[in-house]
Amino acid sequence: MATTNPIQFIQQVRAEVAKVVWPTRREVLLTTVMVFIMAALTAVFFALVDLGIRSGLQMILTSFG
Repeated sequence: MATTNPIQFIQQVRAEVAKVVWPTRREVLLTTVMVFIMAALTAVFFALVDLGIRSGLQMILTSFG
């Protein structure tokens, strides 16, 4: 592997960082809102699945007890 000196490394890092396209404030806001919505939907889904499993197990256990 070729070795680069620290100055070349810093120059290469700066060149790569200059290529980065940063999102706009609106894009960040929209994606943040979408993440919160998806997290809430996922929480509701798993809560309903948990409720269904708990009810099913309760019915099974009460029928044997």
